[in-house]
Amino acid sequence: MIKELLVVGIIIIICVLSNKLSNKIGMPVLFAFIVLGMLFGTDGIGKIHFDNYVIAEQVCSIALIFIMFYGGFGTKWSEAKPVAIKGIVLSSVGTLLTAFIVGLFCYFILKIDLLESFLIGSVISSTDAASVFSILRSKHLNLKDNTASLLEIESGSNDPFSYMLTIIVLSLMNGQGSSQDTFVLIATQIIFGILFGVIIAVLAKQFLKFVKITSSGFTAIFMVGIAIVAYALPSLFNGNGYLSVYIAGIILGNSKLLNMKELVHFFDGVTGLMQMVLFFLLGLLSFPSSLPGVAFVALCIAIFLTFVARPIAVFLILSFFRSSLNQKLLVSWAGMRGAASIVFAIMAVINPASTNNDIFHVVFFIVLFSILFQGTFIPLVAKKLSMIDEHVDVMKTFTDYIEEIPVQFIQFRIPSLHNWLGKTISEIELPPRTIITLVKRNGEKLIPKGETIIQENDLLVLGGIAMNENNEVQLFEKNISENSSWANKKISEIDLKKDFIVLIKRTDQVLIPTGETLLKQGDTVVLTNKENLK
Repeated sequence: MIKELLVVGIIIIICVLSNKLSNKIGMPVLFAFIVLGMLFGTDGIGKIHFDNYVIAEQVCSIALIFIMFYGGFGTKWSEAKPVAIKGIVLSSVGTLLTAFIVGLFCYFILKIDLLESFLIGSVISSTDAASVFSILRSKHLNLKDNTASLLEIESGSNDPFSYMLTIIVLSLMNGQGSSQDTFVLIATQIIFGILFGVIIAVLAKQFLKFVKITSSGFTAIFMVGIAIVAYALPSLFNGNGYLSVYIAGIILGNSKLLNMKELVHFFDGVTGLMQMVLFFLLGLLSFPSSLPGVAFVALCIAIFLTFVARPIAVFLILSFFRSSLNQKLLVSWAGMRGAASIVFAIMAVINPASTNNDIFHVVFFIVLFSILFQGTFIPLVAKKLSMIDEHVDVMKTFTDYIEEIPVQFIQFRIPSLHNWLGKTISEIELPPRTIITLVKRNGEKLIPKGETIIQENDLLVLGGIAMNENNEVQLFEKNISENSSWANKKISEIDLKKDFIVLIKRTDQVLIPTGETLLKQGDTVVLTNKENLK
């Protein structure tokens, strides 16, 4: 067990380091994760034998829950709203069209069985949110005409439709689906997926509104539970769990929640880990020695998908919305396949339905082609099509972008004889760029006005401009013990050398130091090095 844990830790560290390397050489980081999995696999140098498709499907499905949830949670609706309808049509109708066109190609040109052809088309019909989000962020692609938001909505919401198509085709291959059954399945997948996603998100919002969880850690744990419930509950009723969890993510991610910044960073980290696990596991599950055997068929499908099927679907839909030619071309190129397609291929492998082709490695090859070829050249294609707009910021399309000026708050209680005592707020001379944001008096919260009179024991909350993170002051503490050389001395009597005392914590009080402040046993002195203030 210890050896296995050591290997897992080393793999995670290598994946993190590969992130830096991939950014330098321009290769999508998710491709690096897959390659690492292949290197550690049976055919690679690691010789880790793993061919359990059932376990892989379960682990990957769990990872997709969090990737889908954060896909919605991280999308800023105010930025996405202008292209929401366009994106939803692209993610639904576009996915259906892509699956249908690829299915026809496989059947008529590659001579694959009809249902197996449409199974391949269904599995690879969706674009990959993890890949698209990763490239938009890492390459900081500021795109014209809300194209970034369009790609986010499409890639974040089309996996449920691909999943639904895959389930329908597999049921037909098993002789279980009539036209009526298929219609009922489609209806329940969509209706229950949307319904449960909305209800669960609304109930979660109300719960957090009335039961205020102040700890960011417990709020994050609560959200993890909500994401899991949003997937599992509709699935019990044959609803689309991925659609549900994505909708729940959008609603919650665009709500005014406590600890919102911490939640975004938490799910950003969790999703990063899930992407590492998912792509590495898929690479580990593959057998590179099997790729040459499927290379011809897979390459033909990949080329047709990239240069024919995807552009046809995109042009038909975006022409209806009168999108520019360059936007159509860029959206066509940015339709990368990814982890979801491989996970759906695993579903096909473990399903009783028989196939004549190695579906998993065919789809695996297509995903490798898509991430490496399309993903690498998206920035270049965007530049050549003049779709870069330096006046916009792609990070605004994510909920972790803070448009407002960062503010820090401090509070202090007004003691007797304070020179503010008895004065109105308009008479107080505050430090530059500082404002009194709240007055707490006898358990009541008062909105400060110019005529508000400061009284003894008032607790004032002041707001000011926060320091830039790049210049953040580093603080450290020193506890004053009985034998400390600082005990029972005034600050003016202490040789601080290069240190500077910021404040003193004494029991439940916070003291702002002066030269005459006497340090006592039990005090905690908060200091910074003067070099940090330069």
